[in-house]
Amino acid sequence: MTTLEKTAAPARPTDPAAATGSAVATLGTALLGFFVVTLDAVVVNIALPDIEADLGGGIAGLQWVVDGYTLMFAAALLSAGSLSDRIGAKRAFGFGIAVFTLTSLACGLAPQLGVLVAFRFAQGLAAAVVMPSSMALIAQAYPDRIRRARAVAMWAMGGAAASSAGPLLGGVLTTVSWRWIFLINLPAGAVALLLLRRAARSEHQRVPFDAAGQLVGALAMAALVFGAIEAGQGGFGRPSVLAALGIAVVALAAFLLLEARVPHPMLPLELFRSRTVVVAVVIGFAFMIGYYGMPFVLSLVLQDRGLSALDTGVVFLPMMLAGLVLTPVVPRVVEPTGARPVVVTGLALMTAGLAAIALLPATAPIRVTAALMILVGLGGPTVIPPVIAVLLAAVPAHRAGTASGLLNTSRQLGGALAVAVFGALLAAPAGAAAGLRVSLFLAAAVAAAATFIAVAGLGTRRWNKIDERKS
Repeated sequence: MTTLEKTAAPARPTDPAAATGSAVATLGTALLGFFVVTLDAVVVNIALPDIEADLGGGIAGLQWVVDGYTLMFAAALLSAGSLSDRIGAKRAFGFGIAVFTLTSLACGLAPQLGVLVAFRFAQGLAAAVVMPSSMALIAQAYPDRIRRARAVAMWAMGGAAASSAGPLLGGVLTTVSWRWIFLINLPAGAVALLLLRRAARSEHQRVPFDAAGQLVGALAMAALVFGAIEAGQGGFGRPSVLAALGIAVVALAAFLLLEARVPHPMLPLELFRSRTVVVAVVIGFAFMIGYYGMPFVLSLVLQDRGLSALDTGVVFLPMMLAGLVLTPVVPRVVEPTGARPVVVTGLALMTAGLAAIALLPATAPIRVTAALMILVGLGGPTVIPPVIAVLLAAVPAHRAGTASGLLNTSRQLGGALAVAVFGALLAAPAGAAAGLRVSLFLAAAVAAAATFIAVAGLGTRRWNKIDERKS
């Protein structure tokens, strides 16, 4: 038995009573939760011009409407993953989705930009609780590796549909009012809570609360993302940026020291002994640079060129449909081939799509842009679901929430950095067209690097489990 198992054993083994919940209902509520928290990260991009016209704020204010959510999402994910393991994924998910629904209502009713940004922060905090607990619910409901991989693919359809449909849905809702991009979460949240009642009871751990680790870890993530956002708006020489990045470095070092010494760390450093865990975290970060950054810059640039919010959403439709069609097929391909060839192919397609769009002249027909976006959309189902399945197979079941929080922290950091840097490039004196080109070339370079990392670091059919390794 490893140290990880000895210090983090579940409070009780899975018993018949805990297994009576419906796996289908569990998957349904996890999928719906993933859908709404992902949707709110992307749907707002289309509505930014309407929000500015209604509430004001300029490019800096609009970036905080996007990044306020992402900042809290990234800062709280590690703590939320630990919380999910501690109190049980079902209880954590219920709390997160309830708060998310209430803060969505507050966003939809916000009278001023400052109020909207404040509740976007609160929304991001709730979303941070929903994300890892939804992954942990699936890990517990599907103990069989193959069935779990298929369930993860279905769960990923929620995120893929939200990422791809976000622009179109945002365009449709914005024709009525931008406020509906938040109010649409109310019925979705209610349905998720109803389905959750049929989910099986979750295991939890009776271990001391790592308060110091929680606070220092959240501070490190928040300072890092804040520094990136401020740097994107005014450069790395600003005192606020230097102070934030300095705090992030010190807090991160303190966090690692704490987690190495406390008897019950919120993030067991033993997780990083697994190459699979490290590679999954790196790929998750790199993937989000392009998959999150491209919709942000294209949504603004296309509307700046005269397209309406609805027309801009329609441009994203082929990308959405391609991802949705491929998502249920991917696990069937992964089973005989392993994750590596599928993930490598997806990252290579993303790289090609991002580079091709960057090379398009401003006069290129919109349909050409829409067609090339399909290549980026194919990366959604071929990269993240297999990586998540490999990650969940590489950690003990009672660490699913913590590992999920770690992966999603890296993803949110990637998304926040993309919005910060790409937003600055769009606002640079060179102009939006040049900013778009440089942004997409940067995203393509990061995706290409991730492709090589996947080739070198992912196994093909080998599922290395931490809990199977003997100390």
